[in-house]
Amino acid sequence: ITDYLITRLPFTRLPDYPQPAPIKENNQLAKFAPNPYISVKFCPDPKMKRLYLLTSLLVALTLYAEAQSFYAIRRDRSLIALGGLNTSTYYGDLKDDSDIIDAKPSLSLGLMTSITKRINVRGEFSWVTLSGKDEESSDPGKTGRNLSFSSSSYEFNVSGVVNFVEQKGNRFYQRSNFNGYVFAGIGGLYFNPKASLEGQKYALQPLQTEGIKYGRFAFVIPFGIGGKIKLTPFINLAIEAGWRKTFTDYIDDVSTTFVANASFTDPIAKQLADRRPEINLPVFPAGNKRGDPSNKDAYMLLSAKIEYYLPFQLGNQGRKLYNRKRKASYR
Repeated sequence: ITDYLITRLPFTRLPDYPQPAPIKENNQLAKFAPNPYISVKFCPDPKMKRLYLLTSLLVALTLYAEAQSFYAIRRDRSLIALGGLNTSTYYGDLKDDSDIIDAKPSLSLGLMTSITKRINVRGEFSWVTLSGKDEESSDPGKTGRNLSFSSSSYEFNVSGVVNFVEQKGNRFYQRSNFNGYVFAGIGGLYFNPKASLEGQKYALQPLQTEGIKYGRFAFVIPFGIGGKIKLTPFINLAIEAGWRKTFTDYIDDVSTTFVANASFTDPIAKQLADRRPEINLPVFPAGNKRGDPSNKDAYMLLSAKIEYYLPFQLGNQGRKLYNRKRKASYR
């Protein structure tokens, strides 16, 4: 599509020259009629210019993306990003023994790298929700105690991961389509048990409901088993069950015995230390069993994770890798 810009040049009429014929605006052919006083210039439509530039840009980006895709597949990726949606289940003094899984929401993020063709090391940070209520128990002794807690906890751990199937080749995309693994490690948990009273939540640790001042940090040992599926050369889907052994019995603020209820000067602490009056039962006498200190608290995470191979190579493995002859296929 073109636009013809017609420009009438200034002129001095000579006696021997005939009067120029008028140009009809609605007749395109008249614009090309021979006339010594008319010059014709060709100019592209501005819309065509923009369309051409846009098309050229798209073609260039497509070619660049193809080149980058090829480069991405040929370079090694030893760093893996992890993201997981989890359910967390608490096991402790306020857990109903008939409930194996009491799922609560949880999230995790982490990084993993390979040490050998079978062994990986990973670090993960997780937000974990834990809770328990005596009123939901099928044990009459627990329902009569009437205690409860909830905690938004934060965990960081470093674990070793051992895959069942060794990677076939030297490049990340030569891994098996299906694989299983086990893991174990060490980590730390920050917890803060709270209880609700008349619609408001109170942190239980400062109230010292058992007369004991405990810390809100505990070491944990994560261990478990999982399986993964290779979705694309760059992505795995993993399903994992991980147990957490802790070294505290106060994730739920319940461990030893009741203290004399009259000894509390804080009315909130007095009500939350023994909640039997809420169900029309008398308070327990001092020394009565409140929890079991011989069994430390624990929790479990059931996870669905995405593993993405980042375009980074740790160390000098990549230089050695690409001194070797490459195959055309990445499958």
